[in-house]
Amino acid sequence: MAQKKAKAKRADRDLEKTYPRKDFVAKLRRLADAIEAGKAFSIQVAGERLRIPADALFNIEHEREDGVDEVEFQLRWQRE
Repeated sequence: MAQKKAKAKRADRDLEKTYPRKDFVAKLRRLADAIEAGKAFSIQVAGERLRIPADALFNIEHEREDGVDEVEFQLRWQRE
């Protein structure tokens, strides 16, 4: 009887990484190209490789607090 390999549960995480403008633009461009083509997108963030499926949900969030504005482009999907 063959045993099924259990998927390792990934720990919760919440991090933020700052990139130089050139690197940020390159990542956005690759993401936009993948979205436009209806393809999945892969990116590595702080050592973890992520695969965002083509059917991910997209939203834009705006926050304002203590005189600081923030815009977040968010992608949400269910892990496989």
